[in-house]
Amino acid sequence: MSHFSNIKTQIRNLTSLQSALTDLGVDWKTGPSQVRGYQGQTRTAEVVIEQENNYDVGFAWNGKEYELVADLQYWQQPLSVEGFLNRITQRYAFHTVMNETAKQGFQVAQHENNQDGSIRLVVQRWSA
Repeated sequence: MSHFSNIKTQIRNLTSLQSALTDLGVDWKTGPSQVRGYQGQTRTAEVVIEQENNYDVGFAWNGKEYELVADLQYWQQPLSVEGFLNRITQRYAFHTVMNETAKQGFQVAQHENNQDGSIRLVVQRWSA
């Protein structure tokens, strides 16, 4: 029986996910690589975060989105699972918005990190 938990996300873009992890100072490696779990069990993931206790955290593509894959009994991140995913999701959304607006010719006019943790972006596009 597997000890791994798969937690659904709304993360679909690998590059934005990797940028989000980097922003948060998370040391990750690109896959496909093995996520190590209980009693030598492994899962394949596109992004792997190695933990000091030799039980990894990963993000694996399920055909629709990247799921968080981990043996939650051995979670060793500074935030709770929910807090970790919330922070990643916010940075992921930031990078997704930045990439999509740039593709459409927008530039950032204002960027504020608010005290409540939210981010305020103002983008603009000049047309002739």
